[in-house]
Amino acid sequence: QVQLVESGGGLVQAGGSLRLSCTASGRTFSSYAMGWFRQAPGKEREFVAAISWRGGSTYYTDSVKGRFTISRDNAKNMVYLQMNSLKPEDTAVYYCAAGLGPGMMRGDEFQVDYWGKGTLVTVSS
Repeated sequence: QVQLVESGGGLVQAGGSLRLSCTASGRTFSSYAMGWFRQAPGKEREFVAAISWRGGSTYYTDSVKGRFTISRDNAKNMVYLQMNSLKPEDTAVYYCAAGLGPGMMRGDEFQVDYWGKGTLVTVSS
């Protein structure tokens, strides 16, 4: 069992930065690939980024490449999403996710075993 709690969301102006954190509990955290998904108002949830269980591989959706960076610290049971050059279209609730299946690294949300409750990011223009 893994519990996930996101933090770090808030209101930021376009062009600004935020760092989201995901605190995980559970002894098997380091076994899971971790990811971030987001859901904008009136839209379906979409994949943002994923990182392998050791942190050696990362994968991003095209719209955030070069602006967002996912990282993890297995010793602290933490996952991070550094978001730079934020745009109004990045406004969404951001969810931390954990999964054991290989599809996690392709952004397949059906491979997610655990979800956090989300944190809201609002980017003003």
